[in-house]
Order: sequence, then structure tokens, then C-alpha cells
Amino acid sequence: MERVARFRSADEDPTCNPSACPALVLNADYTPLSYYPLSLWPWQTAIKAVFLDRVDIVASYDREVHSPSLDMKIPSVIALRQYVKQSEFPAFTRFNLFLRDRFQCQYCGQGQGSGQNLTFDHVIPRRLGGKTTWENITTACAPCNMKKGGRTPKQAHMSLMMKPIRPTSWHLQQYGKMFPPNYLHETWRDWLYWDIELEA
Repeated sequence: MERVARFRSADEDPTCNPSACPALVLNADYTPLSYYPLSLWPWQTAIKAVFLDRVDIVASYDREVHSPSLDMKIPSVIALRQYVKQSEFPAFTRFNLFLRDRFQCQYCGQGQGSGQNLTFDHVIPRRLGGKTTWENITTACAPCNMKKGGRTPKQAHMSLMMKPIRPTSWHLQQYGKMFPPNYLHETWRDWLYWDIELEA
């Protein structure tokens, strides 16, 4: 997994394709709405929000868009004018489960990028009364899932790297900081706080 994020400078801004100019969306407190996936809007959505007075422009690309009556630089960072309160607990989805477990099999440590397809496993199997809940579902690669079968980890002589828990939205935001995208524009630098080394 790539653990170094490279900031693209303004000199590398796309000059002919506005679709390569997404806007980083910040909440009203100037923190990203989401780290993973990173809260980005297409340039059209960002400009529409500007004209509807829903956002403030924090920074812009050098790239401009034109209409018969207006020339405007494409926003690269925008901040919502109204604060969006995050729910305390995230939805119980496959993506959020994988993010909680850092996209790694909790039995062998293999990650999504290792060529293994990740799935999920009932720690206590359903046939033994196990529920489909945060506290009983863990990320597993297909081979480990097959090996464990309908047994408990103890019965299968397999141990979990982390005990499954119900994460808070804050937990998932922190975990999301471990997975920066390959592309980060330099105007986003002051608003993103990754837990890894950033390459200038």
C-alpha cells in the first residue's frame, strides 16, 4: 500500500480539462467533511454551490471557466457556510467495516492490495447464535474465511488481530487519515492532517 502522499503543485494544474479540478470540501469549522473517501466535489457542483451562497471559496486553481458573462477561477478548496454535524456512529456498511479494520484480514493481516479479495466473517458463527453486528463481524480474506468455516476462532485455532468493536465516526475519520489518495493539490495542504509522511 502506498503510504506517501504527493502534493501536486500549481504548475501541474490541468490546463485543458476542468474535470481534473475537484474541490476539497471543508465543513464550516474548516475540517474536511471526510478523509476516506476524501470529501471532493466536481468543479460544476462547487461553482453551483458558490452561486447559491452555500460555500465560501478558500483557494482556487489557476484554471478558469468562462461563460458569456463571467470568467471564474475553479475553486480548489471550499468551506460550507452551514455546519454539518456528523452522526456519532457510522452506518453499518461493508465499506465502513473494511475501513474500521484498515482493509486487512483480521486473521492473517493480508490487505486488499495483496491480491486477496476481502470479505467479512461472523466471529461467532450464525449457526451458533452469532449476530450480524459490529461486535461480531470482522474483515477476512477468502482463504481465512474458508479455513475458519462455521467454527469460532478458538475452535479453528485462529486468532484475531483486533477485537471487533462498534466504531464512532471519529474513529473512522482517524482511520481514513491512513489512506491518502495518490493526488493531493498543494492548496489542500493546510487543511489535511495525515498520519503519514507527506512528500513535498
